[in-house]
Amino acid sequence: MVDRPDGFYWRSPDGTREGGPFETPELAREDMDASEVPDQGPIESLQEVEREIGVADWIDPETGEPAEGLSTPRLGEE
Repeated sequence: MVDRPDGFYWRSPDGTREGGPFETPELAREDMDASEVPDQGPIESLQEVEREIGVADWIDPETGEPAEGLSTPRLGEE
């Protein structure tokens, strides 16, 4: 907790985030507790995330774009 002329501020333990000003240390503490990021669980690989959201894992060698999207599908030499 940091006491400054304009109020109380909280700072994350690693020093990367700060909140305030607040009128009392209690209000600063409540805000700090409410803003904690919950554990997101294990980090997934890029391939797992792409599969979950439906991104194609095949890249068109001619365009360098995913096989699905706004372009029409390429079915071969036409």
